[in-house]
Amino acid sequence: MTSTHAFRADWYSPPGQTISDVLQHRKISHEEFANHMSLTSDELWRLLEGVVTITDELADRLSRELGSTPQFWLAREAQYRADRARLQKPAPTADEKQWLRELPISDMVRFGWLRAANSVSERVEACLQFFEVTSIEEWRSKAEVSAAFRTSPKFKSELGAVAAWLRQGEIQAATIQCARWDREKLKAVLPTLRTLTRKKEPVAFLPELTAKCAECGVAVVIVRAPKGCHTSGATRFISKHKALLMLSFRHLSDDQFWFTFFHEVGHLILHKTKSVFVEWEDVPSSKEEREANEYAANTLVHPDVREAMLALPSEAKAIVRFALQIQVSPGIVVGQLQHHGRLRYNQLNTLKRRFRWE
Repeated sequence: MTSTHAFRADWYSPPGQTISDVLQHRKISHEEFANHMSLTSDELWRLLEGVVTITDELADRLSRELGSTPQFWLAREAQYRADRARLQKPAPTADEKQWLRELPISDMVRFGWLRAANSVSERVEACLQFFEVTSIEEWRSKAEVSAAFRTSPKFKSELGAVAAWLRQGEIQAATIQCARWDREKLKAVLPTLRTLTRKKEPVAFLPELTAKCAECGVAVVIVRAPKGCHTSGATRFISKHKALLMLSFRHLSDDQFWFTFFHEVGHLILHKTKSVFVEWEDVPSSKEEREANEYAANTLVHPDVREAMLALPSEAKAIVRFALQIQVSPGIVVGQLQHHGRLRYNQLNTLKRRFRWE
């Protein structure tokens, strides 16, 4: 039976301890050993206490006088320095502990965003690397990404989780090659993107969705929301010529997914490129959010056919026929009818496509 965990001592000892043990075993005095090594008494003390670093030349001399290989003595030195550095780290501060409590560490590790760590100090270091900051103070200043974001009533309670989600979106977006941002090109491709709502599985529509958006300068990324992050989507410009559109698939249904997608597209087309929009549940709508909602609704179900939609009987067959006629998924029509009060929220949900994380 073998263990997958490497042993990590909670102490450290300098190579001088091994030297002293060998000298004692061979009944060699410190003075005799110092003479053979051409060391003064002070130099010998510094070697035994670990003050002196064992160099290649010193490792050769130790090998000749005490045995073993030079590589052994160099490895003994390296292990001592590593253990000392690890164990002499200052105790975690209250601010560091508080910061880790604000972050969804378990999910960040589970989703593969963060490496597992054994100590508070290691977790802090891993999180600083993830966010690409040098201090918690720098993280706090960067996390407040816009005035609109800061004024959300959920900002304070969900800051850590949302910041982690947004950062993972940036990381994934960096791997997507995009053309230069082109608002008019994005508007022109919307009819094609709308037809993708008819495809049943994400594996069928996501590659084309991300490719078409990338041609317009938009990196579309799907990032699962960690615990404490109640967001469905977000948009921001990560450079002058590249937009980021994030989706969390939070509700795992096609009507919610596609409405959120076109809502975020609405932000990109209608609003300033310097703005950051994060969609939270149960947050009062701003003017920009209402405009993005209207844009999504009008894109999915054109105003010219909305009256006909609202006149549909509450029957699955009629809704499926209408969805086929306007070339969207039946789930989208059900979602719109529920929003307008023509259907109860527990009515005809079997027409919605459900997704799951794998």
